[in-house]
Amino acid sequence: MAGTGEAKKEEADYKRLHSFPLIRHTDMPEEMRVETMELCVTACEKFATNNESAAKMIKESMDKKFGSSWHVVIGEGFGFEVTHERFYRAERCPLQTD
Repeated sequence: MAGTGEAKKEEADYKRLHSFPLIRHTDMPEEMRVETMELCVTACEKFATNNESAAKMIKESMDKKFGSSWHVVIGEGFGFEVTHERFYRAERCPLQTD
């Protein structure tokens, strides 16, 4: 019995560790980066089963707070090409949960 509880705790810890954004590169100021990370985590927790709603919440909040032209993509198994202006870009690497 104790082994089962411990395994569930380890699995929960693994999921929690791998469910938050991982920034590969950004040229955002530190304050903006922290705020963006918090917003992404909040939206993904609030809309855990609806990626479209989470992306909409993040985009609307970012547009309101930092100006328009933010693009938000949330999901699995997608690819994209990005061109950008020199400032305020964040790249996240996809998380593999095998």
